Amino acid sequence: MRYLHTMVRVSDLDAALHFYCDLLGLAEVRRKDNEKGRFTLVFLAAPEDETRSARLKAPEIELTHNWDPETYDGGRNFGHLAYEVDDIYALCQHFRDNGVTINRPPRDGRMAFVRSPDGISVELLQKGEPLEPTEPWASMENTGTW
Repeated sequence: MRYLHTMVRVSDLDAALHFYCDLLGLAEVRRKDNEKGRFTLVFLAAPEDETRSARLKAPEIELTHNWDPETYDGGRNFGHLAYEVDDIYALCQHFRDNGVTINRPPRDGRMAFVRSPDGISVELLQKGEPLEPTEPWASMENTGTW
């Protein structure tokens, strides 16, 4: 058995790609438009997984965009996506500078949660040892749900 991908339905493909690619740093590795089924699949991989993704088509996130409008709620009903990051403080600041709410700030220098435009929880975990707790993160309260 091997992990292939996690599928996430998105209502606005451009907003989702901005979040996952421009802000989180994932790369689009392939895309498939299905005229008959009226949907687009976009597969994304983390930078350190791009080569493996091209060869094995894993591990990836599959963004599914149905062309006919639908309302997706819950988001958290499947759990969350998780990524190991080089500098949790720098990435959280990047998100914050771009208007993304940090739902669970990295108070401990190890873990944070944000949400995609479609309400999908994304866990960020510091690679290696936790960073030294520092402000403004150390005293920042949770916002919303994560």
